[in-house]
Amino acid sequence: MIIGSQCRAARALVEITRGKLSIRSGIDEVVIQDFERKLDVPDDSTIAALQAELEDLGAVFIEENGGGIGVRLKFTESEAKRIARLEDEGGIVANDRVP
Repeated sequence: MIIGSQCRAARALVEITRGKLSIRSGIDEVVIQDFERKLDVPDDSTIAALQAELEDLGAVFIEENGGGIGVRLKFTESEAKRIARLEDEGGIVANDRVP
């Protein structure tokens, strides 16, 4: 389950306004605003609906993993292929650290 700051960050990453997220998810804009500002915590089904909509738009939510929670954009298929191609190019294996 996401928290308000993740919702706000995901909205910024996928470049959607509260109003548009409200329309897409069917959740009142004031509820989203209060959730993001930590003024109120909506019920689990409301949070799940917001999370699902943001994930459909390309957000990936990162659960607590020792380094904290977070959110990032998922790679498109073409981006993943380009990354894989770059990783397979090879080259000298060495330490990357700059002195």
